[in-house]
Amino acid sequence: MNSRPIGNRILLILASVAFLPSFLACAGQSTVLATASTGARAFDPATSDRPFFDLNHPPVIAEMGFQVEGATLNAIIYEAQGAGPHPTVVLLHGFPGNERNLDLAQAIRRAGWNVVFFHYRGAWGSGGLFSFTHVLEDVAAVVAAISDPEFASRHRIDADRIALVGHSMGGFAALISGAKIERVDCVVSIAGANLGGLARLLQKDPEAAAGFAALIDGWSGPVDGPPGATLIAEMTGQADRFDTAAHAGELAQKDLLLLAGRRDVVTPPTLHHAPLVEALKTAGAESFEAVVFEEADHAFSGQRIALARRVTSWLGTGCAPAN
Repeated sequence: MNSRPIGNRILLILASVAFLPSFLACAGQSTVLATASTGARAFDPATSDRPFFDLNHPPVIAEMGFQVEGATLNAIIYEAQGAGPHPTVVLLHGFPGNERNLDLAQAIRRAGWNVVFFHYRGAWGSGGLFSFTHVLEDVAAVVAAISDPEFASRHRIDADRIALVGHSMGGFAALISGAKIERVDCVVSIAGANLGGLARLLQKDPEAAAGFAALIDGWSGPVDGPPGATLIAEMTGQADRFDTAAHAGELAQKDLLLLAGRRDVVTPPTLHHAPLVEALKTAGAESFEAVVFEEADHAFSGQRIALARRVTSWLGTGCAPAN
């Protein structure tokens, strides 16, 4: 595993000159989160830059590679400004990952969190071969790596406050991994896929399974892995493990934000969202929020600001640190 800073810190300092008078006026504070005057509009990380710039501990981006079974996972980390340590989100993309949700990464960083983004084995130039099992293994490996004391210190990470935020297949990975990884207390699923529930439907309809396999093959340009039929066989062979609702008992112990789009035809809420919500209620989950955006499609295409606002707000409240 290695990392190196990207960008020119001199440019960051020059860009902050306009903020210097306000910064100096706040002597003794390297970062100021409050608005400039009483009654001023509250800072909204979904739409605004931080009101003050920390010259001593600026926000930076670093690229790195995580090692898993001899393969290198290409990754970047968005480090929040301030000395930290900062709570950290591991941001998980879907299959194949055309929507990376890096606008969310920037908003989450403005909200004071680090964001680690990586590509799974076999995806977008990362080494190794893709599989759903490898996705789950990769998430666990990355969480373990960023929790290492030396790595956490270098990147200003609070290893006791790690959240998983995933979209589509990444939502599946966030939920299944969040149920199993003790260190993870908070999970956000955005249009999260229930691969186990989907697998059971495909088992009953071979024609639909063949069509879905062809669809996967059409999506998988940047993914190096087995054909769609093999991936579906993996899903059906591990339907119980890949069923997010089946993990409701474990997930009920976590802080959860479940988001879906009414217009989503890729992971329709009736199949992928609603069963998990009901299972969590049955399991007695007390700290979860479930929201269906009426105008959102699978990528929340027309709802990106609303999505960023919901996620950043929840991270600051629903994913609060333990007392």
